[in-house]
Amino acid sequence: MIYLTEERLHPHQARVAAFDIRWRGLDPAQVHDYLNQMADELERLHRALTTANTEAERIRQALRQCQSRHTSCRHTDQGSPNSRWQR
Repeated sequence: MIYLTEERLHPHQARVAAFDIRWRGLDPAQVHDYLNQMADELERLHRALTTANTEAERIRQALRQCQSRHTSCRHTDQGSPNSRWQR
């Protein structure tokens, strides 16, 4: 029997899911085919999420490096004649 928890559903859980047998139940082959499709989609989504998280971390690190390289470029005096942007 499948019990839902607050944990993330993983593809292998869908592949090995077991259900109670009933007299007029669903076609087991159709259920397993659907669960396999769902597991494939979960795998794809997990890979996409991992890729997105990796890319986001790479961008955060690049931003931090850029900010640290350009800390001396920041103007604290708003009325400075050398200021590129007037506020």
